[in-house]
Amino acid sequence: MTGGESISEGPMERQPTGEDRVRMVARQVSEPRTANWIASEADWSHGPTKRVLEHLVDDGILHRDDTGGHTTYFPDYRRQALTEAIRLRDSDHSVEDLTERLTEMNAQIRGWKDEFDVESPNQLRETIADQVLEVTEEDRRREIAREWEQLQRRIEIVGFAIREWDFLAPATERGEARR
Repeated sequence: MTGGESISEGPMERQPTGEDRVRMVARQVSEPRTANWIASEADWSHGPTKRVLEHLVDDGILHRDDTGGHTTYFPDYRRQALTEAIRLRDSDHSVEDLTERLTEMNAQIRGWKDEFDVESPNQLRETIADQVLEVTEEDRRREIAREWEQLQRRIEIVGFAIREWDFLAPATERGEARR
């Protein structure tokens, strides 16, 4: 054992590697990003980050866009959405639970629209520039705008899972329903 190791360190306590961090960042980007941006977010160097990104492209997990001035990478949003919808279907949630959650998410967005008199996260961000606000209020609005965008994506996925509830059922469940 070397000086940096601990007897009690187990697999659950392992720190994510640079490759782990690149994979996490790359799968969570909401818009195409460069390898440099992803490397910076993952706190890892450019060369190894680029290699990991290319492996993810080869595996069909990411897409690469070479049409602009810089190569960008972004997740296969369809695959992510389908995987998440399947996960929701296979979880302990019922279709009624998901419908209730969808109602709550829509109510949250309506509340922000009413509170700030805006129709979108970007309009909320504009209020920061248009008004003289305390720093804490600016931070709050930026955080709400990020959460709003996340909720919009979540609403799409949960809505899809509800609409396709029967189709997404595990094969064993569909087979039992036919008997």
